[in-house]
Amino acid sequence: MACGGRAGCRRPELSDFRLSVRDGRLGCVTEIDPKIDALVPAWLTLPDIAERLGVEVTRVRQLVKEGQLIAVRRGENRALHVPADFIDGNKVVKGLSGTLTLLRDDGFTVEEMLEWLFTPDPTLPGSPAQALRENRGTEVKRRAQALAV
Repeated sequence: MACGGRAGCRRPELSDFRLSVRDGRLGCVTEIDPKIDALVPAWLTLPDIAERLGVEVTRVRQLVKEGQLIAVRRGENRALHVPADFIDGNKVVKGLSGTLTLLRDDGFTVEEMLEWLFTPDPTLPGSPAQALRENRGTEVKRRAQALAV
């Protein structure tokens, strides 16, 4: 089920995607909804992330392809962007990859993952993304697992 059985959730349609040929391959890339865009405090382009991680842009693209990072098209030129909170110094935030896998397995779309990760939860406190940055990944993963039930 595309949305993990959550009420009010719909399966993405072809019109929700734009075709990308940027790296020579044709693929579907999510365009971000303004509401979700506003939840994320800061964004980085793939070249910015490559510089911070000390790797080539192709390696960052591979991280996105493997699901260790999520990227969306935004801005005037529709470039791929990743939330800045997913990068901690010169590495990907600890626990992010596993959390993204859990959410994906629960049927979350990229936008739903971003909404869940960046929506403040007073019981955490803060957002799940903030908790991951503060090395509280165990609780975040526990909550992500509970979404499937």
